[in-house]
Amino acid sequence: MNNILEVQNVSKNFGSFTALNKVSISVPKGSIYGLLGPNGAGKTTLIRVVNQITMPDTGKVFLDGEALNPAHIKDIGYLPEERGLYKSMKVGEQALYLAQLKGLTHKEAKARLKYWFDRFEIGDLWNKKIEELSKGMAQNIQFVVTVLHQPKLLIFDEPFSGFDPINANLIKDEILKLREDGATVIFSTHRMESVEELCDDIALIHKSSKVLDGK
Repeated sequence: MNNILEVQNVSKNFGSFTALNKVSISVPKGSIYGLLGPNGAGKTTLIRVVNQITMPDTGKVFLDGEALNPAHIKDIGYLPEERGLYKSMKVGEQALYLAQLKGLTHKEAKARLKYWFDRFEIGDLWNKKIEELSKGMAQNIQFVVTVLHQPKLLIFDEPFSGFDPINANLIKDEILKLREDGATVIFSTHRMESVEELCDDIALIHKSSKVLDGK
């Protein structure tokens, strides 16, 4: 199978509001796939369905040829737009905890964290609390814990939100390198220029429906 993710006719309603209306997408393996659309179009609801945070009312989702199930949580890395780090925990303690939730041993997690902290030159943050960091530094930590367990599918929801240009370029380069190393990335944004620059394929979502998709 050449597609890592197949979403087939997924609909989701919240009361009388239709958040997704029979949306289907196919995400090729080893690609950066852009979910493009204005705020409120349904992109985040679709991402939450793929992450099993919310269940679809109708439709099916397949990951790597298998019907989506709870065991797939370890195969997905998700960077939400609303970041979710515990502000009063120390950076290193929290990163180790989140890595182990994704199935890494303490030893594996520590070795991989050392690699990423050296790569981002943020080793001096290990014993600081999240609340002591700038927004950009906290987002760097969140990016690291998202990719650390080397999942089959990475999902970034507005990953450049709040970043200064230097950190945005750093993350952009890392996303491209992840694809070179074989990862598949879903990149959700309302910014056309980010999609043009990074993505191989896109789906355009507007008012809960897919309008078009393709290269």
